[in-house]
Amino acid sequence: MIVRRDDVTSDAVLALLDLHLADMHANSPREHVHALPGDALRAPDIMVWTAWDGDELLGIGGLRCGDGMGEVKSMRTHPGHVRRGAGAAILTQVIAEARARGYTRLSLETGTGPRFEAGHALYRRFGFVDGGPFADYQANAFSRFMHLDL
Repeated sequence: MIVRRDDVTSDAVLALLDLHLADMHANSPREHVHALPGDALRAPDIMVWTAWDGDELLGIGGLRCGDGMGEVKSMRTHPGHVRRGAGAAILTQVIAEARARGYTRLSLETGTGPRFEAGHALYRRFGFVDGGPFADYQANAFSRFMHLDL
């Protein structure tokens, strides 16, 4: 498996992001879908990594850069490649970049319910803990906010 920075323009990456957005809309209240499409992930304050096995895309994840802290964005493993370590490999890269930038905290917003449990387990394995909203997010019955002090 190779994890590399990505410019979010390949057909495979855009297709995985489309699948991710569709799944978030299917499993989240409309007002709580914070997943980003490809064009938004190309913003200057966002870095994206993808995991590959040869020509096969395994997963994607990003880091929104902020003042002293970062936000994990768009973590998604391709459904045909779950439990192969792609999410962990990408999250390792996101955390390393946040540390290299001198961030004191890495945060994320995710959903609740069975569809999101695998993600929660991955984040907990890396030391993320539940906490309150951050940035422009608001507390609500659906969102879960997790944080990692660096």
